[in-house]
Amino acid sequence: MAPSGESETTQFWEDLYRSREQVFSGEPNGVLVTEVEGLPPGQALDVGCGEGADARWLAARGWQVTAIDISRTALQRAAAANAGIAWVCSDLAGSPLPAGAFDLVSVQYFPLRKDDRAVRKLLDAVAPGGTFLFASHDPRDLGPEHSGYCQPDDIARVLGDGWTVLVNESRPRVAPAPPGTAHTRDTVLRAQRTRQDRN
Repeated sequence: MAPSGESETTQFWEDLYRSREQVFSGEPNGVLVTEVEGLPPGQALDVGCGEGADARWLAARGWQVTAIDISRTALQRAAAANAGIAWVCSDLAGSPLPAGAFDLVSVQYFPLRKDDRAVRKLLDAVAPGGTFLFASHDPRDLGPEHSGYCQPDDIARVLGDGWTVLVNESRPRVAPAPPGTAHTRDTVLRAQRTRQDRN
């Protein structure tokens, strides 16, 4: 049985996706497009894929995509639009991720808690030479209730010697903020794994 926190999280996202026909714009996240455009395609993991816009964008550019989300409703919508992607319904804690399997791990606006185990799990999934891409709303645009969630600096502190940070910044949003929000800036971390860490 899942802890009540996981059950509540699942229910929150299910309720959100069931409340309307489309929750997000259907367009890929601007940070993803900007940061991944020039990368050679390979294996990609899209964490918190929602209705699948980022996963579809990656697949259209030749990436082999595994997309994970906690909401069955979101994944059903995503799969109906593209069957060539591996859609996985699971929370991050319950999903075993193969070490070094992905050339890109993309975490776009996913509420990743400040938990070194979860962050390390995602980082360990990146293949040598691969990219870890994380985007979030700038903390200046968020209330104190979001202080328990990761920002790029939190992840950068966990990176070992086998990583090179290519981008760690706050930048103006390239797309309008979701309705009802005042997000004007994004925080972005893009890091490349230069070698496998030795345990």
